[in-house]
Amino acid sequence: MALKIIIVDDHEVVRLGLRTLLERHPNFKIVGEAANAKEAVQKTLLLRPDVVVMDIRLPGGSGIEACRKIVEQVPEAKVIMLTSYAEDEMLFDAISAGASGYVLKQIGSEELIRAIETVGRGEALLDPALTQRVFARVREAARREREEAFADLTEQELRVLAHIAEGKTNREIAEALFLGEGTVRNYVSSILKKLGLTNRAEAAAYAVEHNLKELIR
Repeated sequence: MALKIIIVDDHEVVRLGLRTLLERHPNFKIVGEAANAKEAVQKTLLLRPDVVVMDIRLPGGSGIEACRKIVEQVPEAKVIMLTSYAEDEMLFDAISAGASGYVLKQIGSEELIRAIETVGRGEALLDPALTQRVFARVREAARREREEAFADLTEQELRVLAHIAEGKTNREIAEALFLGEGTVRNYVSSILKKLGLTNRAEAAAYAVEHNLKELIR
């Protein structure tokens, strides 16, 4: 069965070019076009396409907001955001809005066809040129989360907590860090208080859960 597709772009020449390209594919059927965000949502509700190929910048509201409405109201329709702009914020806004694909207009015709086929199968797709940006953002978010999780602890408390996570006793920690056992006990009490925990087992679990090793390695 052919994939039903709606093309959304405010430039008629772009819509015509996309239609001409996609209609050559035997398994694609262009069921409609739209020139703005409002019309995109209306046409999707009316025509119930399998895939919506939509420019991210549209008059009368952004393609991202149109994508969000389409995904909410016609969840079976998969949205590919097609854009000239490799902007990080737009990329992540589109992903948050529920887009199944995000590709640059510089993409080749065969790559665009494969992208539509991929999304039509229910899979997600990201332009290869943007993949590293996504991974970099994810890594940065994870790093910030780790830092926030241990923001109240001093460097020495972090080291003590790392040893607690390894199951070491106060004596073993004292030997490893060249501290007195009493000093280590004080550090442990301070750590538990700052993290709102009640015992060493909870502290160890907290350290593992928030990837303390990645922060102090």
